[in-house]
Amino acid sequence: MYCTVNCSILFTDLPLLQRPAAARAAGFDAVEFWWPFETSVPADHDVDAFVRAIDDAGVQLSGLNFHAGNMPGGDRGLASWPARSQDFVDNLDVVAGIGERTGCRAFNALYGNRQEGLDPAAQDELGVENLARAGRVVARFGGTVLLEPLSGAPAYPLRTAQDALDIMAKVRDAGVDNVRLLADFYHLAVNGDDVEAVIEAHAAEFGHIQIADAPGRHEPGTGGLPLQRWITRSRELGYTGRVGLEYQASQEDPFAWLSPVTTV
Repeated sequence: MYCTVNCSILFTDLPLLQRPAAARAAGFDAVEFWWPFETSVPADHDVDAFVRAIDDAGVQLSGLNFHAGNMPGGDRGLASWPARSQDFVDNLDVVAGIGERTGCRAFNALYGNRQEGLDPAAQDELGVENLARAGRVVARFGGTVLLEPLSGAPAYPLRTAQDALDIMAKVRDAGVDNVRLLADFYHLAVNGDDVEAVIEAHAAEFGHIQIADAPGRHEPGTGGLPLQRWITRSRELGYTGRVGLEYQASQEDPFAWLSPVTTV
């Protein structure tokens, strides 16, 4: 099973620091998290407790989000948000420190919503600058920055794979080449993107894949997306990374769909 469990959306009946152990008990050897703290620069003892929970569970931290603001309140990242740009910058060394301590090498930088009254082009200029800055920081230890199209957030400007690829091209023009597409098949499908075409054109370059079924954002098999076919084709075309399970549990056993013969 070459999966990683997103412990910010699964095992939510448990305190956050107990979730890595729950993932291990469920048979997984890797976990990923959205930013697990309320601030960009949490107290050292809080970071230590998070790292210790990963280590004690015996799982690999395979992915971590940069601070994205108040997600329940509607924020979707800080990278292109002028009023919160310094929070993003301040977060970089903390994220890098966790990466160096845990061996995590993939870091998701949510781009940020469009802000009313601000020039979108100016926000994009800032977003590119901050993504490049993040790429340089994590490149010191072999890290990759992920850029993700999202659904369900009308003010979020990256909705299709091409939206993200266009920003990534600008980051490359700035001299930074370790920003990769996070292909969340749920978000792409819900937004009406041609997921199969994205896979055919870019699978070998994906920085990460995440899955949930649609409608509902629940376990594979609860909706109509051909997730297994998309994963298989991505692997045929060169994707070698893990598949992130980033769905909301709707069943008593949210991993029952993962039979022994399931190849993900």
